[in-house]
Amino acid sequence: MSQPEIVAGHPIEPDTPAFAEPWQAQAFALVIALAEGGKFSWNEWAAALSQQVHRRDAAEDGSDYYHHWMRALETLLVEKGMASPSAIEDMTAAWQRAAHATPHGKPIELANDPGL
Repeated sequence: MSQPEIVAGHPIEPDTPAFAEPWQAQAFALVIALAEGGKFSWNEWAAALSQQVHRRDAAEDGSDYYHHWMRALETLLVEKGMASPSAIEDMTAAWQRAAHATPHGKPIELANDPGL
């Protein structure tokens, strides 16, 4: 039997999904698209993500990795003038309202936000 690959200190079994939640894959794809589109460099991305994952409140087991990913992305969006902090807060609130308004088992869509 082969040994699982170790990524960030965690074993990755064959055929294990790369992302625990769909939003993680979407966040990953968004960062790739923005970097490839020249909105920020890979060095800028690496520095922003590193700053987040090395925060004192980071989970030792890395379970909050994609939350750090989102904070790093939000930081770069603001620094690069692509979004304001208030726009990010407003969008976050809209997605939370949409999530609460979406029936269990259905995909969460921004159109489900009763505030829109």
